Amino acid sequence: MKISILTLFPELFDLYLSQTILKRAVENNYLEFELINIRDYSTNTYHQVDDTPYGGGAGMLLKPEPFFKYFFEQKEKGRKPYVIFVSPQGKALNQEKINELKEKEDIVLISGRYEGLDQRVIDRYVDEEISIGDFVLTSGDLPALCILDSIARQVDGVITEESYKTDSFFNGLLGFPQYTKPSKLGRHEVPAVLLSGNHKEIENYRFIESVKKTIKNRPDLIAKKLQEDDEFRKMIEDLLWKKFW
Repeated sequence: MKISILTLFPELFDLYLSQTILKRAVENNYLEFELINIRDYSTNTYHQVDDTPYGGGAGMLLKPEPFFKYFFEQKEKGRKPYVIFVSPQGKALNQEKINELKEKEDIVLISGRYEGLDQRVIDRYVDEEISIGDFVLTSGDLPALCILDSIARQVDGVITEESYKTDSFFNGLLGFPQYTKPSKLGRHEVPAVLLSGNHKEIENYRFIESVKKTIKNRPDLIAKKLQEDDEFRKMIEDLLWKKFW
């Protein structure tokens, strides 16, 4: 898989992409990252990439010419990437969308800045606008990194399947509590079941704790899971039956 990022500040991505997991993924040819400084495609003598919006209003807007030039160049090379514009006006990101995106062979992430991006770029080249939440940041660089990292960890070979199968949202629930050594820290002890060696009991404990945490922090996920997952609903009914009868 290849992931390209169009940004004004590629150096912001360098340190993160050099960390162990992603660096190893590149070295093992599981992933390819490409950082593009969109200023390099500016048609302006001073490499200006922003200007005032038509119709007035505060702030500046990213100009269309550098992006048109970049995508025309990719077309000339025969490249047809899936293009995502990271924007607070986009569809909300979730694990289901990440699972869908990990199947793409070639992705371009456009990291916006200022007041956004000229709509003509979105209309002509963007396949999808994605938001990481209902809030606004100074730029799209952090959201782009979030999307990149979340996709990368799902790509075969980057991390073990056992690792990401215990992630929050993988099965529609939040993750269960985790503990490590020492088993006792003052008055605080690791739950005895985790020290028992009984894998079935440990599995049941983790499932129950995962459900409890999801009910507490994300009741919307529980409602969705109960509505869509018959097997999960049966497991919950069995647990309630055992508890009260």
